[in-house]
Amino acid sequence: MTPIARGPLTPRQVELLGRLEALVLAEGFAHFTLDDLAARLHCSKSTLYALAASKEQLAVRVVGRYFKGAAERIERRIAGVEDVRARVGTYLAGAAEELRRASARFIADVAAFAPTRSTYERNARAAAERIREFIQEGVREGVFREVHATLVAEMAGLLIEGIQTGVLTRRAGVSDAEAFTALGELLLDGLRRERSQS
Repeated sequence: MTPIARGPLTPRQVELLGRLEALVLAEGFAHFTLDDLAARLHCSKSTLYALAASKEQLAVRVVGRYFKGAAERIERRIAGVEDVRARVGTYLAGAAEELRRASARFIADVAAFAPTRSTYERNARAAAERIREFIQEGVREGVFREVHATLVAEMAGLLIEGIQTGVLTRRAGVSDAEAFTALGELLLDGLRRERSQS
């Protein structure tokens, strides 16, 4: 068995992880063996062992890579958005776009395996925290009405989790993108500061 790489990844390893991520996003990971993965990726098992000591650890690494990459791409999308209402909408649209890359099989496998579920839960908590920050900023700026920002953000986080696991979208009969759009409308309409009556 090849020792696991401790330093920076080689360009070949980066490329391989990218292909592995695309494969497991499309087809999940629980049903694959390392032999299956090596065959599908046209590499040796020792090449995979250089990335992780087992199939399970490889799954954790790839799932972590997916969520980290998704978070970074979403942050880049909102970086230049000044208006906090637009930032909330852009953030949720980015989440919807990133989620479209993940198959139902992938989401089910992530939820069924404790280490990857833990990564997923950290991601959901981070999303709720970002929404809380947006809400607090909007309240400070007078764009949003006074609300319990942490409570609203946690409720939004639960809805995001329901969308990501597919529970909410199955029950409502809508796509992930439609669900995130509705969440954005619910949040923004609910937070809107009413104009005083003349």
